[in-house]
Amino acid sequence: MDTTYFGRNFGVMVFQNTDGQYLYWRFVKYETIAGYIEGINHLKNQGISIKGIVCDGRRGLFNALGAYPVQMCQFHQIAIVNRYITRRPKLPASVELKNIVQLLPKTDKESFWGALGEWFNKWESYISKRAINPETGKSRYVHKRLRSAYKSLERNKQHLFTWYDNMEVGLPNTNNQLEGTFTDLKNKLRNHNGMSRRRKERFINGFFKASALGIIK
Repeated sequence: MDTTYFGRNFGVMVFQNTDGQYLYWRFVKYETIAGYIEGINHLKNQGISIKGIVCDGRRGLFNALGAYPVQMCQFHQIAIVNRYITRRPKLPASVELKNIVQLLPKTDKESFWGALGEWFNKWESYISKRAINPETGKSRYVHKRLRSAYKSLERNKQHLFTWYDNMEVGLPNTNNQLEGTFTDLKNKLRNHNGMSRRRKERFINGFFKASALGIIK
């Protein structure tokens, strides 16, 4: 499940199964935990059995989905790290962390956490270094963004390899399938620039309905 936007306060939240079928979608102003829970309850009321969920790392969402095996999209995690250290980091510690994180969707659980553990042992004192702000007298982390990048991995650790710990469920490790859908949909909408929001909603509804029927591949 994921949400994409087509303008300010204009998004669509989509639920798709691992066979590529669109089970439910709704227009939203904002991506909210309540919206996802409402969608899950809708699917359950339709008699759909939910064996696991792949989603992004929205704060509070994992706790709300505690009844299910939840896989955080690994590419969302990579994007989080890149936002902190940039796509082209210059600090050696940041370069090493970026190289390790790029392995996330390509390796197994033990290898990834082993590599990250070695990185932390090497750079722990570096990312823990603090300095005093002469104006406020308060201390701060010197490499705050790098530390935050590492901490995001620690914070999401429980959900980054759910697919690996529950192979019988058949969860993918990313929601790239939905990302591809969103890209395709937006490309089609670009061919119809100037449409009103109501017409865009009709177009989007038609896109998902046609895809669900197998008309659009």
